[in-house]
Amino acid sequence: SGESMNRLLIVDDSLVMRSRIARLCASGAVGGIEIAGQAANGLEAIEVARRITPDCVTMDLTMPEMDGEACIAELAGLLPEARILVVSALSDKATALRAIKKGAHGFVHKPFSDAQLAAALKELMQ
Repeated sequence: SGESMNRLLIVDDSLVMRSRIARLCASGAVGGIEIAGQAANGLEAIEVARRITPDCVTMDLTMPEMDGEACIAELAGLLPEARILVVSALSDKATALRAIKKGAHGFVHKPFSDAQLAAALKELMQ
């Protein structure tokens, strides 16, 4: 149905960043999305994703335990339907391309504006 919500998993080792993304989604700036879960590192993200099967994921790249690149590769195997948006301060082309090769669908650079993130999430869900 057109009313179904996209379930989002937010992965970032920064609580401030996770809260900001969650707040933006809760604000209604991005329609059709709900926060299904949050994780502070790649290992936790895999664990949570297995449990909640998110439709979309925002993924930090620089994290302890398991970094974003390794996590993207795992998630792409685990949940091939999930759409992954990288949200990272690493802004070089090579990093973005590697992430996309491993299964990411988009890239937003930190620092970003709420409008930039909202636009990227809307694009991700199309």
